Order: sequence, then C-alpha cells, then structure tokens
Amino acid sequence: MNYIDLDGIPVRTETGQDKLLSFLYTNVVGRILLKLLINRNVSVLSGRLLDMAWSAILIRPFIERNKICMGDFEQKTYHSFNDFFTRKILPGKRPLCGDPYALISPCDCRATVYPISSRTTFSVKNTEYTLRSLLRSPRLAKRFENGYAYILRLAVDDYHRYIFAASGSLSKTYHIDGTFHTVNPIANDCLPIYKENTREYTVIHSPVFGDIVQMEVGALLVGRITNDTSVSTAVRGEEKGYFEYGGSTIILLTNADTAPRVDLLQNTLNGYETRILQGQELGR
Repeated sequence: MNYIDLDGIPVRTETGQDKLLSFLYTNVVGRILLKLLINRNVSVLSGRLLDMAWSAILIRPFIERNKICMGDFEQKTYHSFNDFFTRKILPGKRPLCGDPYALISPCDCRATVYPISSRTTFSVKNTEYTLRSLLRSPRLAKRFENGYAYILRLAVDDYHRYIFAASGSLSKTYHIDGTFHTVNPIANDCLPIYKENTREYTVIHSPVFGDIVQMEVGALLVGRITNDTSVSTAVRGEEKGYFEYGGSTIILLTNADTAPRVDLLQNTLNGYETRILQGQELGR
C-alpha cells in the first residue's frame, strides 16, 4: 500500500494482509477459500470465537507484529481478543483540531478524497460507485452532487473506535446488509467492494457544514459495527461507536461548501493515501 505518512513522507510497503488478500482475490484456490470466508455464518462464528477467553493468547503476537504502542491505551487486563481490539485510548492521545470550521477525521486512517460528479459517482482505486447504490436513497444522494466523498480506511493496527466528525442533530441510523468482502484496495481489481459490504450511516445536520453523511462499512470477518443509536445529537469529537476485528472503512459525504485539505486532495490525485489520526483536520 502506498501512502503519505504523518511526516509527509511517501511510504511504499506490502503487509502480510496485502499478500493474503492478493492470494484470495487473484488465485483460483484463494477465490474458492474466499467464497467460504464471506459466508455470513463464518463472519458471525469468527466474532464469537474472538469474544472467547482463549482468544486472549492472540493479543501479544498481534501487538508485536503490528508494533502497537500500548502506552497510548488504557491499562487493563483484556479478557478476549475483541476486548483488546476495541480498547480505549488515553485522554489527550488524539487531540481535536481546535478550529470549529475544520471537519475532523472520525478515526485513525489512510484517507483519500474524491469530488462527487454531477452524475453522482465517485471512484475508489479505479472502481466506480454511485451514491444511489451506496446509500440506496436517490433523494439523499441528490443532496451531495458536486460535493466530496472522503474514504477513510482503517488497517488492523489502527485504533478502531470512532467519533463524530461534526456536531448537529442526527437522522435515524440506516442499516444495509451486504456480503462481507475486504475493504483493502487490492480487492477492487476483482470485485465492487463498498456496495457489497454491510454498512450503517446517519445524516448529521450540522449548523457549520450543512448535511454530512457519516457511514461505517464492515469488512471481511467483521460481523459487528457497534453504534450508539440512542443519541439524537452528534457532538464533534464524542464517540460514535467501534468496529470489531478486521480492516474497516468510514465514508464521509459533504456538500460543495466544505473543501478538502489541499495535500489530501493532491495526494489522492497522485495515487497515494494520506495517513491521518482521529481528530485531525480533513477539510474546512
């Protein structure tokens, strides 16, 4: 995966996850295995197994392999792998951008941003998606013509709790069932990814940014997107929910009045993702 790190330096790397996904999506045997892995029952079973006490033995190797700095997180005994994976970060480790006119990233991620054309489509790694198919609402899709789609990809080593990107009143939560495929970009060469994944979204009616869609997209072996659906008002920086194990993605849709960071837009045009931490500015 090619991305620009927090210091603005291009990073070219291929992880074990990338190699596995390449095998699953481009090899005949791999694609047979993939058909088994994307079965909903397999996803549910995987989640249950990672909730069990025995799965705690997976924590230490995962930390060492992914070089996770545990000093940033709450100090506690984790009773399962999912208990660890949904760990909370310490106060102050993800400070919010203080400018109230800055749209903030709801998560740690590798980000790209795309203008939404008048035909209501946008591209992710050379795969075209329509807002209508993503949202399953032609009326809502119409609101974001000429706006921007921010694609925020979480890797397995990222912090998997996420916050509200802006303040405002909330619509109801819309849940769309789908087939579980990976959100890693390598898969886009073979399958349309986001419109096949389980996803949830809500519309934030922000007095600063207008309407914003904040959508969570599940991925391979992620059976649960856990959102607090009891709240009716979003507070910028307050926790919205979390993903359980696996790579995942958050998508933000904004109108034309919110402009992306220049470097984020330029990096995307150059074929790079941009490393961004939760609370940092995406646009304004």
